[in-house]
Order: sequence, then C-alpha cells, then structure tokens
Amino acid sequence: MPSASLSNAAGKWREPNDEDKERNRTMSEAVETTETNGAGAVEAQVVDVLKTCYDPEIPVDIYELGLVYRVEVDDAGKVEVDMTLTSPACPVAGTLPPEVEAKINRLDAVSSVQVDLVWDPPWNPDRMTDAAKLRLGLL
Repeated sequence: MPSASLSNAAGKWREPNDEDKERNRTMSEAVETTETNGAGAVEAQVVDVLKTCYDPEIPVDIYELGLVYRVEVDDAGKVEVDMTLTSPACPVAGTLPPEVEAKINRLDAVSSVQVDLVWDPPWNPDRMTDAAKLRLGLL
C-alpha cells in the first residue's frame, strides 16, 4: 500500500493530493478486478473440466446436459459444485460425482472441491443447451 506522503520531482515530501488519491483508488479497483478475474478464470477452467465428464449412456457432457446447477469459486480457490443426475436411479450416481470432484481437484488453482448431488429442482430436458438437444436429435 502506498505511504501517506509522497515526494515531488525535487525530492521533497508532500501530502497526497486529489490526483494521487484518485490514482490510488483506480489502482485498488484494478487489483480487485484482477482478483475477480482470477476467480472467474478458475471458474472457466472448472467449466472446461465439467465438459469432459459424461454420463456413459448419453453422448453429451454433463454441463451441456444441464446437470450442473451451480459452480462457485472463491478467491482462495475453493470450488463448490451443485449437480444432479437425470434420475435418482441413474447407474452412475455413485461414480460420477466423485469423478467430477477428482477432475476439478487436478486444477492447479483449486485448493479444495466440494461436489453436492442435489435433486431439487428435478432435472428435465428443458435444462439442456440447444447444442445438447441438437446432438441428441431433439431440435
């Protein structure tokens, strides 16, 4: 953080003026934006990983299928994911969430991962992206 007094061109100390204060405010905002973009960049990496996870019975990734309800990443790299399955009787109920967790955990910027399997709201085909619907012949 900058000190409370500054030196001018002659090397003499002076109190910060309004221009200095504005520059410091702008720099602080830039740091906050960089931190936000950092978490946003990690979130984008998490989404990329989610797009590598598939229900073996459906040739569309879980993200495009709309099985991922929430992805949250904090500044410390803690990732939380809420996801569902196409039905509670899905044969991959015991294996898909741990696979998702393990893949996300491999990202360098991730410090911890929590994947929660949720059933509310229930999944339905309306949650799929148009690309997923097209791939499955529903459009």
